[in-house]
Amino acid sequence: MFIGQYNNKMDAKGRISMPVKFRDELGNKFIITRGLDSCLFGYSLLEWQKIESKIKSLPLTKKSARAFQRFFFSGASEVEIDKQGRINIPQSLIEHAKLEKECVVNGVSNRIEIWNKETWNSQLLDSEESFEDIAEELDFEF
Repeated sequence: MFIGQYNNKMDAKGRISMPVKFRDELGNKFIITRGLDSCLFGYSLLEWQKIESKIKSLPLTKKSARAFQRFFFSGASEVEIDKQGRINIPQSLIEHAKLEKECVVNGVSNRIEIWNKETWNSQLLDSEESFEDIAEELDFEF
C-alpha cells in the first residue's frame, strides 16, 4: 500500500527520484500513465494488470468507454528505476501533468500520483476546504 507525500525535484532530462518507501512495492519496472485531475498515475506491474483487466472489460460499444481506454492506455509507459532511484518520465506525460522542477509524489493506496507542486497545492487546498462535505456526500464513516 502506498501512503504519504514526498516533495521531489525533476531534473532537466525529465528524471525524478522515487521515494525509497515506494521502490520495493513498485518494483524495478512499473507503469505510469495519464491520471485524472492533471497528474500522473503509477502502478506496479501486478496492479497494472488488475487495472488493465477492468478497463478492457468496459463495453466497446460505448463511446465514453472507448475514449477512456484511449486516454488511459495511449499515455501508458513502462519506466525503470535506475541505480540512483530515479525514473525518466516521457515528455508527453510531463506535458500532461504540467510537470516542472518542483514535483510532489503521493501514495494513494494502490497507486502513486506525480503532481506539479503548484497544481497539487491548489488541489489540496480545494479538497481541504470541502473535505467534510465530500465525506458526507460519499456517506463515509471513519
